[in-house]
Amino acid sequence: MNTNSKFFDSIRIRPKKGAEAKVDAPCCQWDGCTKPGTHRAPVGRMREGEYLRFCIEHVREYNKNFNYFSGLSDSEIAKFQRDAITGHRPTWSTSADSATVARSSPDMARMRSGSAAYHNRIRDPFSFINEAKAATSGQRPQRKPRTLEMKALATLGLEPNSSSEKIKSRYKELVKMHHPDANGGDRASEERFRDVIQAYQLLKTAGFC
Repeated sequence: MNTNSKFFDSIRIRPKKGAEAKVDAPCCQWDGCTKPGTHRAPVGRMREGEYLRFCIEHVREYNKNFNYFSGLSDSEIAKFQRDAITGHRPTWSTSADSATVARSSPDMARMRSGSAAYHNRIRDPFSFINEAKAATSGQRPQRKPRTLEMKALATLGLEPNSSSEKIKSRYKELVKMHHPDANGGDRASEERFRDVIQAYQLLKTAGFC
């Protein structure tokens, strides 16, 4: 028989029926077990990345009784859970020592929301912040009247720089003067009466009185 024949190299032998396939795996590490260790199981805390090898029956038994926090006290377990929120990375409190914060970020310390310095540094071309302050303090907005507000002041016969008290006083005076009951139903007086009320409501909504 010529073993150098090309036909000899292509011969295949069928394995015996029922023969078990050889498993390429280390032996199970469970005491007394000789089965292949086809399944991995974690070794335990502080040994992450290391594994034991068990067969299917023993890996189930191992996992059933596995406790990652074995040997730790309740306080140590609670600390571990708190640190796990940040991935066990160091953190810094936002309410740290005020002197340290001032040294590290002096500008941000002055620009905290609600501080006077913060509002002073904001560009406010339409005086929204000043109007809000005036509305909460009951004071007149420190700005020039707009077109409709100028017309409302003119309707009341007032100057653009009239105070809140003067606007209220003038309104009461004109209401009494042009009230329908005081003029016997005069149509011109009624129209004037409505104009006065509308002008006053506009100024009141704008915060001038």
